[in-house]
Formats: sequence, structure tokens, C-alpha cells
Amino acid sequence: MENNAPASGPSIAASLDGARIAITGATGFLGTALVERFLRGAPGCEVALIVRSSKRTSAAERVRREILRNDCFDRLRADLGDSFESEMERRVIRWVMDGDVSKDGMGLTDEGRSILGGCHTVVHSAAAVAFDSPLDFAVETNLMGPTRVAEAMRQSGCTGHLVAVSTCYVAGKRRGAAPESVLPDTPFSTEVDWRGEVAAARRMRADIDATSRTTKQLAVFRKEARTELGAAGEPLLAAKTEKIREEWVRQQLVAAGIARASSLGWPDAYAYTKALGERALQETHGSVPVTIVRPSIIESALAEPVPGWIRGFRMAEPIIVSYARGLLKEFPGVPEGVIDVIPVDMVVAAIVAVSAVGPDLSTPQPTVYQVASGSRKPLRYRQLVDNVRDWFTNSPVYDSDGSPIVVPEWNFPGRGRVEQQLNRSTAVLQRTERIISALPVRGNRAQFAAKLEEKRAAAERAQSYVSLYGAYTETEAIFQVDRLLGLFNSLSTDDQRDFLFNPAAIDWDAYVRDVHLPSVVRNARLKMTPGKSRTTSRSERGRRTILSPDRHLAAFDLENTLIASNVVESFGFLAMRDMNAMERTRFVADMLRRGPGMLSLDRKVRGD
Repeated sequence: MENNAPASGPSIAASLDGARIAITGATGFLGTALVERFLRGAPGCEVALIVRSSKRTSAAERVRREILRNDCFDRLRADLGDSFESEMERRVIRWVMDGDVSKDGMGLTDEGRSILGGCHTVVHSAAAVAFDSPLDFAVETNLMGPTRVAEAMRQSGCTGHLVAVSTCYVAGKRRGAAPESVLPDTPFSTEVDWRGEVAAARRMRADIDATSRTTKQLAVFRKEARTELGAAGEPLLAAKTEKIREEWVRQQLVAAGIARASSLGWPDAYAYTKALGERALQETHGSVPVTIVRPSIIESALAEPVPGWIRGFRMAEPIIVSYARGLLKEFPGVPEGVIDVIPVDMVVAAIVAVSAVGPDLSTPQPTVYQVASGSRKPLRYRQLVDNVRDWFTNSPVYDSDGSPIVVPEWNFPGRGRVEQQLNRSTAVLQRTERIISALPVRGNRAQFAAKLEEKRAAAERAQSYVSLYGAYTETEAIFQVDRLLGLFNSLSTDDQRDFLFNPAAIDWDAYVRDVHLPSVVRNARLKMTPGKSRTTSRSERGRRTILSPDRHLAAFDLENTLIASNVVESFGFLAMRDMNAMERTRFVADMLRRGPGMLSLDRKVRGD
């Protein structure tokens, strides 16, 4: 580990003593870790949280339930003992602000603005982090969010330092060294009018919503609802039609975001809106001093608060879990390419250090720090794959029958080939499922239909993983961390130990094997012991109940209360139970003649 002479200035804890730190996005993965680290690492500071309330839950109650009860705080809870609750009330709860960064003005009350006005530092970590967010939502949150925070600071009279969390992937799909500079000063700059992009995204939402309400499109939605529900009655059909319409609008906006990002050289709407968010903040921050922190792919903690801590599933976890279960046979990527992963506690430590050091007031431009591993301690794609394969070969996941799942040999195909294979597989499974669903669903056919549905869902998941994450396994940009290391080397020896963010300290083999994969297994609740499972999922229990041969009576109203059916199918089943072969032949011939008319009647409201 690199280390210059110990610094003679105040420690991080001393620099933050008496300070009030405001944080957005505290209910997220990075935000939760930030709250914990400020509270534990700087005992003299207060933490003010900007959290959106809901109809039933206040912002303060959300903080208690969703943040302070998270296992991230177990270490701090143990340290403080019986005083934990009172300390949290004094240092956190009294400073909670109800606000939403996706709205102009952030919805702050006078009290909220007063709290914000007294803050020493504002860490803006709130973001729409999904790679497939609808275009307008990503624009309002990622692009406009940082600018709104800076404006709220000015309006509240806050003279503090804004630390805006972005992403290294604002560099887009380019290759080569990506420096720690504002985007216009890098070779990755794309000249785009961010104001025009905001206006276009808002028009897009309005245009797509208007299209969804046309007579032609509503007829399509209603037909789809009727196909799924049958003659379930007007209230249910109307509710289902509206749900289908809303989902169609969302999917159209997701596709619009991916298309617009790709046309400008970014892999998805997340990186595209984050990049334009940086540009907007650079142009509009005015007198607010700004530092931009760009992490790469954030994963589970290396050491703080405990090794392997993670909240929710990040980018790698769904892929690893699908591979361990034998559902994902291959994934695109370059074997010698760099997967730029960084543990969450290193990102948190860097943000805390930036907050303690303060802004660089010698320049009006924002200062940029990149928290990434690729240029100092690269993790090669082949190295990651080999570690994952070896780990699950030695510690396999077991299926519901208690048999070990043998993980496949991972190849390194091109993304186009994998997408084509998955598209073909998904299309075949969807067609087969449609055919099966048109038949009476009973006995072995029902079991087959259920397994077919599971395979189709797994294929669609794999398809989405390749589409969303494939570009990140093929990234050729190398993120520079010279300024980050300069900051690290300026710290005292004790602070370097307690707030470690030098990526050269990571042992990737040990991290993947001993820290990250055990964490993935725990959080995904994978079955790691042989023998038949003693517990079953809710869907499996329901399926067994419905298909049980021991059942003697089932009463239902043919409106999808228990099973999807229609009167023709059910009548045919009941009528043919006791017929001999000749009678069945005559009955089927008669049903073929009368069936279309009966089905037409069945599709109408059955009450008539």
C-alpha cells in the first residue's frame, strides 16, 4: 500500500466534529452505509437526512424502520448499547427533512430549509440506479437532482460543501484512460444540450401517455385484459386494462431511455442521465462549492461495518445466483477485460474523507474524485469467473430434491451471439406456453405447464441480464484515481487504517472467495445443504394444493377465482368423464361445431 509521510493536520473525526452532514438517498445501499459511517467514524457530528414520506409513513418513521434497523447498524448498536436509541434521536431523527429530489424545490418545508441552511456538507447520493429506469424518471432524478440540491442549498442560505455522487460510467462506451476531470475536459465529452434533453423527456412522457389513451391502443389493452381474465366482469376488466396501459407506458419510456442513451454513446439511461447531471451541475452550481465523486461498480463491503455487508442485489449478484442455480450457461465478456468493482466501504470512506477535507476553493470548477480499482488493482473477467466457478464447484447449491447443481463451464462469447440464442429460446418457450395455456390445465399437464413457466421466466431473466449488464463486462475505459490516491496519502496513518480507500489494498481472490460469495449466498438464501428441502415456496405450496389428487371437491365461479378456465372447457371435461370411446367421438364432433359460438358467448360478461 502506498503511503507518504503522515499528515500533521486534524484527523477526519476532528475535522467533522460539531458538523451537520445532510445526506440524500439514505434508504439506498450507498446512502445507508454513509449514514452509519458518519455516525460511527465521526462521533461529534450530526446527520440530517432528506427522505421522502409516504401517505402512511412519515419521513422520520421511514428513517427508523428502513435505515436504523438495518443490520448495517449492528456494530454501532453494540458499541452504544442501551444509549443507541437516544443517540439516534439526538443525532439523526431530530434533523430529518421530508423531501424529494425528483421534484422542483424538493418539497422542503420552512423547517427543512432551516435545517439544510445549517449544514456543513451535503452528500447527494440519491439516484435512480436501475439501468432500465423509464427515461423521464431517470432524467428527473439523475439529471435534475444534483441541480435541485444545489438550488435548495442556495435558497436555504446553506454555505456548505456539496458532494455529488455520480458514476465512473459517465465515460460511456469509449476506451482508454478516463481522467478525474469534469466531462468537458475529458476525451469522453459528448456535446449535448442537457436542457433540451430534459424538455424532450418530459414531452416523451406526455406523448406516450397520450398514445396509450387512443381508441386503437385502448382496444389492444382491453383485448389483452380479456384474454387474461376472460369474462370476469366490467370492474375487473377495467382495472386490468388500466394496469396494462400503465405498464405499456413504462416499457415505452424504458425503451426510449435505452435508445437515446445508446445513440449518444452511453450504455443505458443511468449513465446517460448521470453524465448530463454532472454537466447541469457544473453550469448551475453558482456559489455552491462542489466536489463530484465517481464510484465504479459498487459491491459488498470489504471490512466496514462488517465484511460482506450489502443491501439488496447489485449488478453481479443476480448473474452469480443464476449461474449457481444452473440457469445461466454463459455470459458475454472479454476474458482479459477489467471488471471495475469497488467495495462499498471504500466508496464511503472516500466520501467521508472528501467531506472532512472540504472543497478546493482555488478553482470555480467542481473537483472530481474517481473511486475505482481498474487502473491500480484490476480484476480481470476471467479471474472473477474462475473464482465463482471454483467456489460453487466446491460448495454447490442444491436443488429442491437435494441434488447438487453442477455449474457449467463458463465461455466468453460475444454479446450478440448470446442475445440471439436467448431470443430464440425465449420465443420458443413463449409459443409453447401459449399453446399449453389454451388447453385444459390438469394433472401432469399442469405440472408441465408450471415447469415451462419457470423455464420461460428464467430465460427472460437471463435475457434481461445480458441486455442490461453485458456492456459493463466489455467496458474498455480505464478509470484513473490519481487525485483519489493523493487524498489518501494526505491522511494520517490512523485515518488511512480507519478510512481505507486505496484500491491497491484489495486482494481480489480473497475478497471474492471469502467475503463476497458467502454474502451472496446468505442474502439469496441459497440451499447449500444436501437432502430434500423441508420448506417449500408459497407458489409451490399453492400448486400442490390445487393439483392434489386427494381433493374431493372444489367450488369456483369460472371467473379465474381458483384457475383460469372457460365454460366450454369445463363443460367438456365434466360431460366426457363417463363416456365411452364412441360417445366421446360424437361429443367432440358436436363440440367442434358448436364450440366457436359458445366461446363467443363466454367472452362476453357471463352475468348476461
